[in-house]
Amino acid sequence: MTAEDLNAWLDGFVPLGLDKGDIAGAVIVVVKDGRILTKRGFGYADVAARRPVDPDRTLFRPASTSKLFTWTAVMQLVEQGKIHLDADVNQYLDFRIPPRDGKPITMRNIMTHTAGFEEQVKWILAHDRPPPHYSDILKSWIPERVFAPGTTPAYSNYATSLAGYIVERVSGEPYVDYVERHIFRPLGMSDSTGRQPLPPRLAAMMSKGYMTASEEPKPFEMGGPVPAGAFTTSGADMANFMIAHLQDGTLGSARILRPETARMMHDTAHTMVPGAPRMLLGFYEQDLNGHRIIAHGGDSLQFHTMLSLFPDDNVGLFFSMNSAGRGAGSLRDALVEGFADRYFLGRPDTRRVDPETAAKHARMMTGLWANSRASASNFFSITQLLGQQEISVDGKGKLVIGSGGGAAPRPEWVEVTPFVWKDMRGHGTLAAQLVGGQIVRVATSPVSVFDRVAWYKSASWLLPAFYASLAIFLLAILLWPLRALVRRHYGASLTLDRKALIAHRLTGIAAILYLAVVGSWASIIGLKLYDLNESLDARLLFTQVLTIIVLFGGFAVMTWNLWLVWRGDRKWTAKLWSVALLLAGLVMLWIGIVFHLLEVGTSF
Repeated sequence: MTAEDLNAWLDGFVPLGLDKGDIAGAVIVVVKDGRILTKRGFGYADVAARRPVDPDRTLFRPASTSKLFTWTAVMQLVEQGKIHLDADVNQYLDFRIPPRDGKPITMRNIMTHTAGFEEQVKWILAHDRPPPHYSDILKSWIPERVFAPGTTPAYSNYATSLAGYIVERVSGEPYVDYVERHIFRPLGMSDSTGRQPLPPRLAAMMSKGYMTASEEPKPFEMGGPVPAGAFTTSGADMANFMIAHLQDGTLGSARILRPETARMMHDTAHTMVPGAPRMLLGFYEQDLNGHRIIAHGGDSLQFHTMLSLFPDDNVGLFFSMNSAGRGAGSLRDALVEGFADRYFLGRPDTRRVDPETAAKHARMMTGLWANSRASASNFFSITQLLGQQEISVDGKGKLVIGSGGGAAPRPEWVEVTPFVWKDMRGHGTLAAQLVGGQIVRVATSPVSVFDRVAWYKSASWLLPAFYASLAIFLLAILLWPLRALVRRHYGASLTLDRKALIAHRLTGIAAILYLAVVGSWASIIGLKLYDLNESLDARLLFTQVLTIIVLFGGFAVMTWNLWLVWRGDRKWTAKLWSVALLLAGLVMLWIGIVFHLLEVGTSF
């Protein structure tokens, strides 16, 4: 690995990737043996002004890669004896986190994303107004503890912000001040900050953020949970941070961690599903071509980042892009994997499970799976219905995950040891956990897992039933005027008694309201992350109240209509239609109850 060869490779790889992905600009820094090997800027920090990316001065938003600053701060206080990794975190707080199954959460749980919190979405991003102080967000709503501590990885911005607040409480310094004073200043990271909006000097250096390079730039993104991902930095500053971690906490004469603390942070692995990538204390662990990597990525709506350290090779790579483009995540993965394939090529994994056993194990994996990182107690849990992952088996008995599509080739999963698969077309690892001879959990990442979907939440029947219900309601709406026109054309009258006529009209009104409720929820779920703030509260409350009225009232109307139709002397088609309407109403009520659409509240 030389600067000349690395630059030649980057010049061939990055511009093409940015152009194909419609990405405005990127910064890349590689460090090796305690020094910067190369730092490069590609594309534009401001497309309209034709301002190029400068790796020394252009600022990027690394999003969740910022968590590494929080974890480093925590470990500084651990080595000072002010934070204990296995103590109840409530002893450091001025509010209380309720226990789950009688067990509190610890800082070790937080750093390994096993605190068990559901996802928190509100105020994760903002651009049209400053978000509340992160401590106010923490105290305003404590997400439900859906997993017992230490049992299930479920990536949590809330928990990371909690760690930042503990740093503030224990140190006696505001969190952002602490990071700047005890991490950035010793490492010479003078162009890095967690302040929002940016101070004027840094604002002038900030890259624009884009959805695609061919669109207008978006406003500056402000993170609500600051310790979880709201920092701003440059490629040159991140080089110093990487070198310090690769050198056991030191950079020149500066020290941010003792060697034993840095090694504890880098080497203490938490294994949830044997064979899957492991979570460390803040970093997550990867294996590329037999080389160990400790890393952390980050994604906002516009900025997409990866920091990868090869500790055994004393090499670090930082890569950040200022646009979502068409597949920024895929380009990021391709760059890191291409870098490893070029400079750390290992021997192919030739281990194999025998074909008969492999086919049997693959069949055991089939079904629908739900990500542990999800909302559970509020309306956002509806995304669990829309985001279930399907695992199936192809004609050759090999695993197929998802529906495919996109630019990246579909993974070719091969079982290398019992219940551990490797992607022969990439670098992914898939592992399964057995309980009582049944596969109950699947993992491809150290920060979340997939559990089998309960039957009552399964998209395999609920989504078809939902779409059929929508079709029934739409047909009911269309038939209402069509029938009237037909009767008028033939001079016929609607021969229904008073009650049946009222029920008939109410079913039409209910059908319209059902579609209105679906449309209202769709508009809320489809909002950008930076729209999910207190400005949504009134709209959300209106939709929740409307949902309660329509789902319970509509089901009552459909039930009454069915009773009147079957009680009277009506045609079989009318009876069949009354059953269809009732079932459609039942499906909507089922979805409303299971996915918490019938609960009133503005915390999510």
